[in-house]
Formats: sequence, C-alpha cells, structure tokens
Amino acid sequence: MTTTAENAAAGTEDQRKMTMTDRASLNGSRKLRKLVALDVDGTLVNHDGHMSPAVREAARAVVEAGHQVVVATGRSLNATLPVIELIGLTSGYAVCSNGGVTLRIDATLADGYEVVDRVTFSPGPALRALRTKLPTAKFALEDEEGRFLSTERFQDGTFGIEAEGVDFETLADATAVRVVVSSADNTPDEFAHAIDSAGLHGVTYSVGWSAWLDIAANGVTKASALELLRRELGVDPADTVAMGDGRNDIEMLDWAARGVAMGQAPAEVAAVAQEITGTVEQDGAAAVLRSLLP
Repeated sequence: MTTTAENAAAGTEDQRKMTMTDRASLNGSRKLRKLVALDVDGTLVNHDGHMSPAVREAARAVVEAGHQVVVATGRSLNATLPVIELIGLTSGYAVCSNGGVTLRIDATLADGYEVVDRVTFSPGPALRALRTKLPTAKFALEDEEGRFLSTERFQDGTFGIEAEGVDFETLADATAVRVVVSSADNTPDEFAHAIDSAGLHGVTYSVGWSAWLDIAANGVTKASALELLRRELGVDPADTVAMGDGRNDIEMLDWAARGVAMGQAPAEVAAVAQEITGTVEQDGAAAVLRSLLP
C-alpha cells in the first residue's frame, strides 16, 4: 500500500502552487470524504444475488463523489469482483472472506486488483470439534492460495470458484483463510446449539441466517480489516460509515461512527447499529447511500 505520508510527500510541490481558493476547495472535499463500508448479500444485493438499479446508481454516485467506498463481505475474492464492477469501483479497496482477505483495486493492474493482506489459520481443531456435533454437515475452506477445498458436493455462490473435493482429513490439515460449515439436516436452532456445544476456541465465527457457519482466524472480522485500512488511508474515525444485515456485520456496525442495519437484520445486529434503514427489497441501501451525496 502507498501510505498517506508518501502521498503527501509526493504532492508537496503541487500543493505549494495552490491558490487560497484551491486550498479552501481541497479542505472542503476532505471534510466530505468518508470511508463507506458496504456489505453485499442482503445489503447491496438481495438473496437472489440481484442488485436493483436504484442501489447500483446510488453506489456509483457515492464512488464518483469521492468517498472511499470499501466492499466488505463474507464472499471470497472471485465472488466479490462482480460486485466491485457493478458499482463502478476502479480504485480503492475491498475486504473479502469476512476480513481474511483485503484487495487493493487498481484498474491499471493486469487483473484489476492485487491481494495486499491474507490472514490464515489452522482449521483442524475447529473442524474436528464441529464434526463430532454435526456428523452429516458439509465443510469447505478457502486456503492460502485462494483455492476452495470441500467435502463431497459442497458448492456455494459465495466461493466464487469451483470447489475441489477432498476428504475430511485433508481439509483439516490445510491452511485456511475462511472455513464454511453447512447442514441441511439441522434446523437453524439445532445448528446454533451444536456450534455452542462444540466449544470453539482460537477462531472467530458467525452463524448465518440458516444452518450456516463462517469461521476466520482469531480476532479477524470485517471490522479488524477495515480499521487497518482506515489508519492506512488517514480517515478520521468520525468519518466512517458501515451498512450490513448479518451477524458477521455486528463488529463492523459497532466499529463505524455511523453504523446502519438493514431493515431485515436480526435483533442482535440492529441493536449495535445507530440507524435502521429499509429492507433489501425496499432498496434500503440506496436511501443511505443517497444521504452521503452533497
């Protein structure tokens, strides 16, 4: 990453040539600029993966207004890239895999991005503990090279690439960025109880809307990755905005000065937010995004 200090040094000569009017204009734009962290599923797109024209146009307008928009999602890298393209983000950052992977977006790069941070962990203890409580569950993980490994026939749109089938022990011995557990044989309540009784230690995890679990390295969340970016970019904590709807958004909404929960968010998510907007089907994200425009 190029630091704020390096950017300032590079621009010193140009800044000396600015008129008083130029400086006043620059200071005004700096006051406007915010770091805006946006969840994807249930926030920018509905649960069928569709982004409405209203949300797309509002997100593009916020990007064009000069705010530092960061897509912050549980999706893995390849499933995040189409969303970045939809909202017209050609520079900046994205946080994927619930904080496990951070991308720098730059249209001049060959792929249009580069991975600048990837936080890994050993998933074996957590996987083995969960298997004793959920013997019929399906398991998958994103490894340190960005591949997806999974037990038999487990594929999901948030992976972004085809998962490679492996046996459970190969999965448990891998190095992971993100682990996913899903069970079609348990109700959400049964699933949540099984996870609680598994006694997971040394990892961070969040339970989804259904019988779905995401696991990351200890202390790694969307918020932890966003805080590193905030410091790198020199954004004041008061100028942070975040919007989301899931339990994996709780830390992010609490981190932001303006945390906005979607209208369909569970009670524990809404409880940490400063605001509640409309549901994803009501284009609640668009209303919040428009409020950031001059």
